[in-house]
Amino acid sequence: MPQDTAPLTLVTVPCRTDNYAFLLHDEASGATALVDAPEAAPIQAELDRRGWTLSDILITHHHDDHVDGLAALRGEARVIGAAADAHRLPPLDLAVAPGGALDVLGQETQIIDVPGHTVGHIAFYIPDSGLLFTGDSLMALGCGRLFEGSPAQMWDSLSRLAQLPPETQVCSGHEYTRANGRFALSVDGGNAALHRRVAEVAAAREAGRPTVPSLLQQELETNPFLRAGDPELRRSAGIAQMSPEEAFAELRRRKDSF
Repeated sequence: MPQDTAPLTLVTVPCRTDNYAFLLHDEASGATALVDAPEAAPIQAELDRRGWTLSDILITHHHDDHVDGLAALRGEARVIGAAADAHRLPPLDLAVAPGGALDVLGQETQIIDVPGHTVGHIAFYIPDSGLLFTGDSLMALGCGRLFEGSPAQMWDSLSRLAQLPPETQVCSGHEYTRANGRFALSVDGGNAALHRRVAEVAAAREAGRPTVPSLLQQELETNPFLRAGDPELRRSAGIAQMSPEEAFAELRRRKDSF
């Protein structure tokens, strides 16, 4: 892709109780894409307010709270999702496979396999705009529950996402950050960066601002599920003897009952 590609405009759209959808807009072409469709009404209201029309809809995984609004929104838009999950996704116009790439709004968009939350979960990474759409895999200060995949799968997924540039914006699917922060403090209480971030998250929520997207660098410094390989966190959590994968599994187990 050309190195002088203009970054896309990103709009975070709150939906349902705690979901987020994301609109992407290319000023040059006037085209607009949507990532996940939890609820049609707020997304359509934002499109109408801005005078935008959808050209593409990208779906990270099959759960209802990520696809419920799709039928009402799709119109003439191209609907894109994982080929492996096509049997349980709404009808797709383009079925994609991890490791591949496609053009979205004139920018290369890479397909990343991120099983764990579900086995067919994918993430979308747009390098030229520094945007990563993770659905319910990597989340702000957390990660998704393991409804279908294994701890080993999720740890592998998160470890691969952690290798992306630290300035990447992580666009995850829910406003869980405040609750995730409380858990993070319970296992990583000596982390000064985490304490600062928890305070910033509280201030943002009290002001009615979303805490998503977040910077990958923040997640690397404060997200316990990305830090399962860090000896300092493992000592703090009382699991120093565990391997990173074992430590991740234990942290996820603790979070499930926190």
